[in-house]
Amino acid sequence: MIDRELVTRKILLIAKDVDALEELAAMTPEAFLASPMNAVLAERYVERVVGRMIDVNYHLVTEAGQAPPPDYFQSFVQLATLGVYPSEFARRIAACAGLRNRIAHEYDDIDPRKLFEAVRQAVHDVPEYLRHVDAWLGR
Repeated sequence: MIDRELVTRKILLIAKDVDALEELAAMTPEAFLASPMNAVLAERYVERVVGRMIDVNYHLVTEAGQAPPPDYFQSFVQLATLGVYPSEFARRIAACAGLRNRIAHEYDDIDPRKLFEAVRQAVHDVPEYLRHVDAWLGR
């Protein structure tokens, strides 16, 4: 059974972090790159946002009676199979799982320019993700 309270709490936390990311996304690339602190903030907010989205994904998938996704990328793809959002959106939003892994596990240095682009994409895609999840839950 889907725990709506859990999902709602995660959605609210994600939305709050997206608000903070919007401030970073509103900067010019030059302003963002001028302070290393901006990249640190962006990395942390992206990691939290994507981590919470993954939590929601796994909860929705398993509570819908499907096997847990084999990885974070597939957790986004499986929501499309549940009808939460279209497949084309699933492919786009699933890419954030790879960025989250690079940040969380420090696989390599994150290019601040690419991080800035990812922040700009996130402030567009994450609210869309939240709208789809909310609509699917029938709120």
